Formats: sequence, C-alpha cells, structure tokens
Amino acid sequence: MSSRLFPHMVIGITAILLAFATKAEAGPPLICHAIEIGQAKSLPLVSWKEKNKGGYDLKNLTRDTLAILTPSTPVLVRMETLRRATLYARQDPQAAKELLTRLHMRAVDSDAAGHPEALAWFDVGYLAEAYKQWMGTSEPDPARGIDGYSWVKKAISLRASDPEMEFAAALITLLGPESAHQEHLQKALAGAKDDLLLARNLASRFNGQTMSEMLSEHSGQRLN
Repeated sequence: MSSRLFPHMVIGITAILLAFATKAEAGPPLICHAIEIGQAKSLPLVSWKEKNKGGYDLKNLTRDTLAILTPSTPVLVRMETLRRATLYARQDPQAAKELLTRLHMRAVDSDAAGHPEALAWFDVGYLAEAYKQWMGTSEPDPARGIDGYSWVKKAISLRASDPEMEFAAALITLLGPESAHQEHLQKALAGAKDDLLLARNLASRFNGQTMSEMLSEHSGQRLN
C-alpha cells in the first residue's frame, strides 16, 4: 500500500534513498535481489543461490501464487511473489508451465470479456521475463520466445500511471534498451515521492546519488 507523503517531505525521502542505497547484486536483475514488501504475505522464502525447494510442495505453486495475486495485492508484492515463484518453478518444468499458462489465460480472458485487467497482464509479463532470466538455455523454459516486457507495458498503459509497474519495467530493461530503462526509471522515481516502500526498493537497486539528483529535478528543488 502506498504511503502518501507531502511535497515538503521530498528532502526526507532523498535522505532515505541515500541511506538505503547499495550496489546492485550480481545476477539476474529480476531474481537475485528480493523486493522489500514489509509484512505482506507472499510465497515461502527460497534462496536464489541454491536449487532447493525447502520442503515446499511444488504441486501447490499455481494455486498458492494465484491466491496471493488478488486485485488488492500491491505491485511490489506481486513482483516479489513472482520472483519466488520463478525460483520454485525452475525445479519443476510442469509447475513452471502450469503457472505461466494459468496467468496467461487469466489475462486473455479479461480481454475477451471486454475488461482488460492491467494486473493480469502485468503478472504474466513479469513472470515470463523472470523465467527468461533464470532458466538456462539447456532447461525447459515455457516463456522462451515470449515478449513479457510488451505485456508489462500493456499493463502500464491500462493503468495510465503506476510508478511501481514503472519500477518493474526499469528492472526488466536494466540490461537494455537504455532509453527505455531511463524512461521507466524516471517515472518510478517521480512516483517514489508518494510511495515510501517504492523509494526504499529503488534505493536498494540503483545509485542513491543519481536518485537524489533526479528527485530534486522532479520536485523543482535544489538539494545540497
């Protein structure tokens, strides 16, 4: 849930960004670093460094993931849930395919009903891009050949404005194209002035000083 902040608190947000700033971890951008979601419910934690399901029953992956991805679930929680789902899915090709298929069907059905669901298209697009970053060329990847980024962009267009989705798109395009990455990042930064949790996640992924300068530009203030 977004935390509404007043314009005069921009300096405070910038300080938080700088305080939380760290260098991005090595590894796939959608996989290697968890999204901060506070106390929100998600799938059980699993390490991206170890191929270990930690006792989790992969037969429940699709059911459990869909139960979390309700219309009221914030985008940041969706991102972290889909990240964890991808870590599990790599261990079971059938579970991986089932989850992607169900999410895609949900999105397509919303279009067919005449009410395209932005969150449904975001979920399947983000999952597809996470699959492509995590599953090796020698492994079965049901997302191979799918342009998940285009579905995330579709979701953004359906929402008109969603800084958390812009953050997701910035992560997807972190390795290129650069122009698209910068555009998504700037829109995410603009929204971070009203979303403290998003600000923290941005700071953990990108250079804090750069974000300070960009927030200063967006607020029209000069920060020392």
